[in-house]
Amino acid sequence: MNVDRTERGPFSRFSRSSLTATAGRAFGAVPPTALVLLGIVSVQVGSALAKQLFSAVGSFGTVSLRLFFAAAVLMLLWRPSLRMNRRTWTVVISYGVTLGLMNLCFYLALARLPLGIAVTIEFLGPLAVALAGSRRWLDALWVVLAAGGVVLLMEGRGDVNRVGLLFALAAGTCWGLYILVGAALGRHTTEGNGLALGMAVAALVAVPFGVADSGTALIQPWVLVAGLGVALLSSVIPYSLDLEALRRVPPHVFGILMSLEPAMAALIGLIVLQESLHWSQWIAVLCVVAASAGATRGSRPAGLSG
Repeated sequence: MNVDRTERGPFSRFSRSSLTATAGRAFGAVPPTALVLLGIVSVQVGSALAKQLFSAVGSFGTVSLRLFFAAAVLMLLWRPSLRMNRRTWTVVISYGVTLGLMNLCFYLALARLPLGIAVTIEFLGPLAVALAGSRRWLDALWVVLAAGGVVLLMEGRGDVNRVGLLFALAAGTCWGLYILVGAALGRHTTEGNGLALGMAVAALVAVPFGVADSGTALIQPWVLVAGLGVALLSSVIPYSLDLEALRRVPPHVFGILMSLEPAMAALIGLIVLQESLHWSQWIAVLCVVAASAGATRGSRPAGLSG
């Protein structure tokens, strides 16, 4: 690979190997399907916590805290080398910029939409990747089903902010690109080094927006603690769980399990944020879940697992 893997002394080598071994034993006792589901719950609880921060630091401030702390944790954990060739740096920077824009757009959508609706619309991005290039007639059914879900969200009763929908669609577009660029990142970097560097680039993209929008409100102690919690719940924990799960289940199984994310988001939004959806919006969420599961089940090993 193109990343320098030189260790940084015996203490670093011992600490990392011990941490990896401990985490491996802990993860090994948990079924892989449970790991994926725990990751989904972690992401959505993190999003619910993030939404509670909006009143204090806004969406820009919240996403900047999430990416800053996630980058800090991952950089400390992996301590990646900066000695990479130009092609690898291009992939890392592309990954980080895409990740940063995806989070900015999603949090702007989340500020205007219920959590379940925002995630459902955003999930159209991975669904498009799963369906891209398909020649099966059955996949046309999944497209129609997903489109029907979107129509129900747009036309169903309940408050649906059109600007929020546009931001969610933009986030979904970035998510689709993120999957494609993430596959390239996996080919050009090792272990979590590319993820750590990409997260640092994403933080560089988002933090200036947060500082400009929220200023000194970002450094309130309780805000910093909440921001660290969002970073752990929304980035560090689920990424770690997903990586371990992908070692033990086929990618298409992983993708089918990930298809539950819009429904889980709607459920977490109801329980944590008291965001109730109209019955037609619940049907819309389930349409997208079914379309994603169907498309992923019939796709070649890639799909949503990138």
